[in-house]
Amino acid sequence: MQVSHETIYQSLFVQGRGQLRADLHRHLRTGRVARKFRGQPALSKGKIRDKIMISERPAEAEDRAIPGHWEGDLIVGTKSKSAIGTLVERSTRFVMLVHLPDGHSAENVRDGLISTIQTLPAHLRRSLTWDQGTEMAKHKEVTLATEMAIYFCDPHSPWQRGSNENTNGLLEWSPIVGHRI
Repeated sequence: MQVSHETIYQSLFVQGRGQLRADLHRHLRTGRVARKFRGQPALSKGKIRDKIMISERPAEAEDRAIPGHWEGDLIVGTKSKSAIGTLVERSTRFVMLVHLPDGHSAENVRDGLISTIQTLPAHLRRSLTWDQGTEMAKHKEVTLATEMAIYFCDPHSPWQRGSNENTNGLLEWSPIVGHRI
C-alpha cells in the first residue's frame, strides 16, 4: 500500500489539536495552519451559466462556406488596464474591433458587442464562438439583442477559434514600434 504526500498533509491538519497542532505546523514547510487545496477549483461565481458548447454549433460554421459565423476574443493590454475585443468572420477573415474604453467587465463587453454586431446586416449574424472567459457572462443578453447564437469553446482549446487567435497574434505585435502593444 502507498500513501501520497497529500494524504500525509491532510492527516497532519486534521489530527492536530491544541499544543500538538501548533507544534506540527511549525515543522511544515509552509507553516500554514490549513492545507492549500491544489485540485480542481469548485464551481465559482465567475463561471458562465447556460453556455452552449461549440459541439452544438451548426456544421455550416465548421466548413466556412457560408459567411456570418464569427470568432471572438479580447486582447488585454499591459496590467489589464485596457482591452479591445476582436471579431473575425470565419469565411472571409474580415475583422471588426470592439471598442472597450471603460474596461473589459461583462457589462462593458456586452455593450460593446451589441453596438458592434448591430452594425452588421442580419444575414451576417449567424453565430459567434468565444472562449470561456468571464467577460462573456452576459452572453444571453447579447444573443437577445443581436439575434446571434453564441457558442463557447472547450476549456483550454484556443485552436477551436484558430482564425481569431491568429488575428490577435498579428494585432498584438506592432512592427512600427517593434514590441507588443
